[in-house]
Amino acid sequence: MFVLELTYTAPLAEVDALMSEHMAWVDAQYAAGVFLASGRKRPRDGGVILAVADSREVIEGVAASDPFTVGGVCDYRITEFAATRVAEGLGAYRETAGA
Repeated sequence: MFVLELTYTAPLAEVDALMSEHMAWVDAQYAAGVFLASGRKRPRDGGVILAVADSREVIEGVAASDPFTVGGVCDYRITEFAATRVAEGLGAYRETAGA
């Protein structure tokens, strides 16, 4: 499992100019089963995404394809973690302690 933290590197006007493309990309990642949760940070200086993939390389490729990345308006910080405890309904994403 991965936490993707986006930090805006450009004024909000430039971010907002790419928002519809970014949201279409977000929708596609949900449809592909990659994203589990996402939203804006407060204060609005970026966003956070909870994602799943087979490898960090896959997630790095997903982040690189974000219109915000392509447009040069954000940086990504990617943190991989083992989800050894999960809420009910997320059992499919639980990892065993040794994995």
